[in-house]
Amino acid sequence: MTDSNPETKREIKTTDLAEQPTAVLRETVPMNALREFFDRAYKSVMTAVEQQNVQLAGPPFAMYRGMPTDVVDVEAGFPLAAAYPGGDAPGVRAGVLPAGRALEAMHVGPYDTLPETYGAVMAKMQAEGLTPGEAMWEYYLSDPAKEPDPAVWKTLVVWPVS
Repeated sequence: MTDSNPETKREIKTTDLAEQPTAVLRETVPMNALREFFDRAYKSVMTAVEQQNVQLAGPPFAMYRGMPTDVVDVEAGFPLAAAYPGGDAPGVRAGVLPAGRALEAMHVGPYDTLPETYGAVMAKMQAEGLTPGEAMWEYYLSDPAKEPDPAVWKTLVVWPVS
């Protein structure tokens, strides 16, 4: 018998986040065009931070503002060791991952099953009487170019709460 309760398949923990400077590309993108956007965003941001000699401080991420629907307000980029000073890269700008209390869940599997993890995080919020923040983000800990099996991809879901 398989347990279909997603909350039992992943640990969801409460954490206190420190503010994290980032460099990002932000656009409003149809869900079916996210892959192309991410490819373009990560290449643009990586080139820009290398030109500015700014050190990366973590894996690539994507921050979603509001609950994703058919079209999402998304910014994609990298956390940095210091604030991004700006430069000539079109659309690349300084950003920040905000400080505060959040729920974190490690998602293991293909990206198209991420809604299950978000559902488990939302269930924990409701059970604990927490209010979800306006934005949530995902750190992509696996590189699909190096790990072709989506069943083992790891994505850290971070959702601020109050």
